[in-house]
Amino acid sequence: MEPAPPVPRPPSHRPSPASGPPASPGSAGPPRLGWLDALRGIAALLVAVDHSSYAFMAEFRGQLMPQLNIGRYGVMVFFLVSGYVIPASLERRGCVRTFWIGRAFRVYPLWAAVVGSVLALDLLGVAHLGARFDGRNPVTVAVAHVTLLQELLGTPSVVLVLWTLSYELAFYLLVVALFTVRLHRRSATVAVALGALAAVSATAAFVPQASALSSAVGTGPLVALTATALVFAVLCGSSTTSALRVPGAVAGGVLALVLVPFNGTVPLWEGLVILAVIFLGTAVRRAEGGEITWPCAARTAAVVLICAVGSAYEHGAAAHFARRGWIAAFLLAVLTFGVALALRRRRFPRALTWLGTVSYSVYLVHPALLAVSDSVIGRYRRDSPVLEAAFLAVLLPLAALTHRLVEVPGQARGRERIRRMRST
Repeated sequence: MEPAPPVPRPPSHRPSPASGPPASPGSAGPPRLGWLDALRGIAALLVAVDHSSYAFMAEFRGQLMPQLNIGRYGVMVFFLVSGYVIPASLERRGCVRTFWIGRAFRVYPLWAAVVGSVLALDLLGVAHLGARFDGRNPVTVAVAHVTLLQELLGTPSVVLVLWTLSYELAFYLLVVALFTVRLHRRSATVAVALGALAAVSATAAFVPQASALSSAVGTGPLVALTATALVFAVLCGSSTTSALRVPGAVAGGVLALVLVPFNGTVPLWEGLVILAVIFLGTAVRRAEGGEITWPCAARTAAVVLICAVGSAYEHGAAAHFARRGWIAAFLLAVLTFGVALALRRRRFPRALTWLGTVSYSVYLVHPALLAVSDSVIGRYRRDSPVLEAAFLAVLLPLAALTHRLVEVPGQARGRERIRRMRST
């Protein structure tokens, strides 16, 4: 789950792609939206609680998960928020190159710090990456991770939560492609189409197995081809020459549409639902900006909801989680987003908005902290709310520290890089 850039409150008129970049923390201009920060904070905290409950609240987790998968709930909230803000960030900049630069400096610094820390902990015998990497070419694994698409390339993630970044990047590629060919305002149509495809795939007689492309052509060749295609898509899509920009952007969109359905590790229908949910967030943003009507956004939400729930019922037994728990998580995530949207003009508690500010650190750092905890104190058979609270009490200050020392400098370097590029 990748962090989303701060965005100003949308205007009542149609937004202009040339209206400039979004306001950043500490800059002059419109403030960050508190409701989005609150949603990010809640989502990140719930994912951390979901994973730490394996160690400290196993009995409670066993009772809760069949009814509500809180990890998937947090992830879906994050995806809705990303859909709401990411396309707006690109369109406000009006430049694919600055979009990719901003994303890279926002995502990679903390990603590199956490992945490096986990690898170091594994070498020290503290974290145990396990047998999932046995027999795998380390170069292939490294390249797959650097692309952020490892979850869609048949390669296990060094840090398990990185799987969501692969779907986020696939969304970015689609957004850039749509923006480049001037179809970016069709978010509602895209969301409905993806939802419908998910429903059809759930009832199809033949459905590709997980990592089908990796099985067919081999993980190594697929990673090499994807890395080449991704570099081509980003470099050419960022070009100022239309002869290169359009083919590059389209190649990136095609890459996403091939990898998500045919090489994901989640069921095919869920991969499509994830993309539909993200584009649903975009459709809501467009309704708020006056680009589409609210009834259109409501119809889009209804179709996505029906298709997602229907797909889960059809193939719940094949999923990696209880069917009821996934459906409850999905519906609650959409409801939470809707309630927060309705309350968007109100002031949210400062604690929640602060938690949203450090949410990316909470999300990426907590698995590393859990690895240390497992090595030092182990896992408990009985529920221990005290240890769960102690874990969170250590996690939040640590996340604040990594945010200040890693994220903020990375964002500053990204803004400086964009400023220099614009001044030349």
